[in-house]
Amino acid sequence: MKLEEQLFNIKNEDDFLQTAIQVFQFQYQNNSVYRKFCDLLKTNPEQVNSLEEIPFLPIEFFKSHLILSSTKKIVETFTSSGTTGNLTSKHVVTDLSLYEKSFINAFEGFYGPIEEYTTLALLPAYLERKGSSLIYMANYFIENSNYPESGFYLDELDELASILEKLDATGKKILLIGVSFALLDLVEKHQFHLKNTIIMETGGMKGRRKEMIRKELHQILKMGFGVESIHSEYGMTELLSQAYSKGNGIFHCPSHMQILLRDPEDALSYVPDGKTGGINVIDLANLNSCSFIATQDLGKKINKNAFEILGRFDNSDIRGCNLMVL
Repeated sequence: MKLEEQLFNIKNEDDFLQTAIQVFQFQYQNNSVYRKFCDLLKTNPEQVNSLEEIPFLPIEFFKSHLILSSTKKIVETFTSSGTTGNLTSKHVVTDLSLYEKSFINAFEGFYGPIEEYTTLALLPAYLERKGSSLIYMANYFIENSNYPESGFYLDELDELASILEKLDATGKKILLIGVSFALLDLVEKHQFHLKNTIIMETGGMKGRRKEMIRKELHQILKMGFGVESIHSEYGMTELLSQAYSKGNGIFHCPSHMQILLRDPEDALSYVPDGKTGGINVIDLANLNSCSFIATQDLGKKINKNAFEILGRFDNSDIRGCNLMVL
């Protein structure tokens, strides 16, 4: 089986470990930036036998270097939103089918077939710029929905509210995916009592509102939409995979993604479940860039595939990934 096919056929922990080590060795051989980083840490790829022994590339490298493990033509460059004057991350993609397989595998693993949902995307900050991987994913959901009402919304909050109420009353499945500040704008103008709609926030106030902790945000949104829980998506420009939370801020990884928690005081050591640490992500869908990334997020691991986001390291820039700052 080709490595690309293995990624989405992982059945158990053993499969994940073996595939991760193969991906690591492939990227060590084919990614000059990652190889130099590993060499500086005196890592011998042939002696790596566990996830903890794999070096995790600091996420900042996506701002300053071309992170590429393929000689194929670059077909897409995803960029982070950033703030004026700041360097933005660039994630070059040579195979968009890997990204599509990744987000389909993740979403449908938690929610079922995409085509069964009417997808309403309230993502103004992302629509207003080019290069958003979230827009690419949402557009795929919309185009593959069986319902013509699926679509993007920018500032048409009254129109969206009317459509949302009508659709919800039909009893069909609806997904409203939105950036946090836009969802707040919507519930400030309209009060809902939804029964068939998943409200999924993607984080990020994008400088439009004061940041708030997730618990406060979700409480306001639950009241405004009349729902029992707010779902969340954890993703970022540098990843081609997403983790999902169906409520309470507990995220679960798809089968081709895992997290490890590094010691905040020692980046090469790890903390046990239940302790706070820096989030290291293994995203096997990042086959042609780098699958082993040390993020600037702080979290707590509950078990192999479940974790919480608690905040960010000091002095790290706030960007569009799913994060409520404490």
